[in-house]
Amino acid sequence: QAPLVESGGGSVQVGGSLRLSCDASGYSGSRGCMGWFRRAPGKEREGVATIRRDATIAYADSVKGRFTISQDTAKNTLYLQMNSLKPEDTAMYYCAARGWSPYCFSASYGDWGQGTQVTVSS
Repeated sequence: QAPLVESGGGSVQVGGSLRLSCDASGYSGSRGCMGWFRRAPGKEREGVATIRRDATIAYADSVKGRFTISQDTAKNTLYLQMNSLKPEDTAMYYCAARGWSPYCFSASYGDWGQGTQVTVSS
């Protein structure tokens, strides 16, 4: 089993919602930081939201108030609830994990899932 497996992507219209899931049950590394990142066509990968082991959360300014990151430790699953989706949210979304860092959002990550595509149409 792949260590980090994303699901929940799809195609929605502007204003719609999606919930992404990252199954980390097969991941044996440290979960000091976990996060969601995305890469839009022709753009560099960017951070979306991260959560530290102590539950400290950080969001990109572009998604604040619309996206919510959460985790269910019992289910070994990381979530990203995405509301009020916009066309500019269209991207491949990746789950990632690493050891503890004081700055999860800007830290480098070594363990990645394969991604799930989110497409928002107007």
